[in-house]
Amino acid sequence: MTAPAISRFPVPEIAGLPDDVRERILAVQEKSGFVPNVFLVLAHRPDEFRAFFAYHDALMDKPGPITKAEREMIVVATSNANQCQYCVVAHGAILRIRAKNPLIADQVATNYRKADITPRQMAMLDFAMKVSARAYEVGDADIADLKIHGFTDEDAWDIAAIAAFFAMSNRLANVTSMRPNDEFYAMGR
Repeated sequence: MTAPAISRFPVPEIAGLPDDVRERILAVQEKSGFVPNVFLVLAHRPDEFRAFFAYHDALMDKPGPITKAEREMIVVATSNANQCQYCVVAHGAILRIRAKNPLIADQVATNYRKADITPRQMAMLDFAMKVSARAYEVGDADIADLKIHGFTDEDAWDIAAIAAFFAMSNRLANVTSMRPNDEFYAMGR
């Protein structure tokens, strides 16, 4: 049986990609043991690939008071709201690994309000969800609510930027019909 296509758009061969894009993909493959489909799908447009991953890395890999696991919580919760199968599955795997908790991704994806998370994380996800679905309603009271939980203005920016970036990513994944790699389902369990 033939495996389903990972995208409804052309997926380039790794060998034919520009050197920097190919090197990035091969480095990810070496580290993880497989190539996440997002890299192959977005490589269809190398300039956009570079811009996407530069912004992704700036948001998701930086140190700070919002942990890498919490950043993944934002992605999983908002991606579920945006019905993005790829991001829920892929970032759910990363969340399980970063949180060292095999249950957390399923809890956050299904209904973060019932997940085993802290009040601080709940406030973070409430804000992220508002940004993802109703950014036009965000006001000073939302920032004040975050500050009650110890978040700064810069943290609010980070939460908003992650939710906004992944709203765009979710839409691209849905339009391209991007399939999650089978490997993601078992990771961190």
